[in-house]
Amino acid sequence: MSERPDRRPSPSAAKRTGWRRPAAPAAAAPPAGPPTGPQPAPADPAAPDHRSVIDSAVYRDGRRIASPATLAETFRQLREEPDGMAWIGLHRPTEPELHSLAAEFNLHELAVEDALEAHQRPKLERYGDTLFVVLRAARYLDAQEEVDFAELHIFVGPDFLITVRHGGAPDLSAVRRRMEGNPELLSLGPEAALYAILDAVVDGYAPVVEGVQTDIDEIETEVFRGDPAVSRRIYELSREMVEFQRATRPLVGMLHGLMAGFAKYGTDEELQRYLRDVADHVTHTSERVDGFRQALTEILTVNATLVSQQQNAEMRALAEAGFEQNEEIKKISSWAAILFAPTLVGTIYGMNFETMPELHWAGGYPFAILLMAVVCVSLYVIFKKRDWL
Repeated sequence: MSERPDRRPSPSAAKRTGWRRPAAPAAAAPPAGPPTGPQPAPADPAAPDHRSVIDSAVYRDGRRIASPATLAETFRQLREEPDGMAWIGLHRPTEPELHSLAAEFNLHELAVEDALEAHQRPKLERYGDTLFVVLRAARYLDAQEEVDFAELHIFVGPDFLITVRHGGAPDLSAVRRRMEGNPELLSLGPEAALYAILDAVVDGYAPVVEGVQTDIDEIETEVFRGDPAVSRRIYELSREMVEFQRATRPLVGMLHGLMAGFAKYGTDEELQRYLRDVADHVTHTSERVDGFRQALTEILTVNATLVSQQQNAEMRALAEAGFEQNEEIKKISSWAAILFAPTLVGTIYGMNFETMPELHWAGGYPFAILLMAVVCVSLYVIFKKRDWL
């Protein structure tokens, strides 16, 4: 369960423990005499960039009683409501904004630094009365057929909950509306809102799981179809599954750690059931993701085997084609040599030199024909024995 006291501290106790910044003291009377020059207005460290503050509200008994426009107004409204709870939603806040929140709610500097820098692993840490939670949300982008991951940081205190989003997911406005529609649950305090956010993050994994399952089915078809681009797709999806594992695996341990604190922190029965349901969904999702990664590893192995077999078949076909080509070349070369022999003899006896001994011989012609025939037959027999013909 979230690590906070068994009951909400009274306003006087909160001031004694100093968990929240005390109100600023009254300004001293200015000295007598005219001012020496123009006096600039003091800077408000809590003045936000309105693009960062998505929604800020103060609740009492689970019902919204104020919607301050600035962080400074939120701080003032919460001070005026001893039994109230502030829920502040931020998206990529600036450093002054987080520092103003840290000063007001006594947030630990290490947690604030993590929320500023982002790129944190999912974790749950306790700093005094404040619980710091880091989650990795995910959503499936149909157009790109890829998984987009976002980071969510949550500060949970006795009477406040601060969310810091780095990315597009999850849609916390829908979580806030759902909780505002159930005042009895929201009246249980900031930890009820924390569990609603956990549930939204985990429920957001379901469409991702379905999208990845569809991708894996398509990849299996492409592998056996012999698509050459499938290897890259397998590799990219495997990397996304590694990121998915990093998002879901730590969350299982975090939720079981919260469940282990049910008795210690006197957690409400409704919240216990809420958290157990979330933990079951996370466990199921984590097992599916592990199965996806194993399936992708096996698919990659099968694809490598099929590619190797295809390459071997292509090489064998090339070797057979080369062998057949060599056989044809040998036949052509053999017949070329056989036909060249009579041409050579005819060329020699066709030179008509006067000093040639066989030029005036009566048997010269039959001898030349016989010589041509003997050479041709001899070459044919030789090539035939060597299987060239």
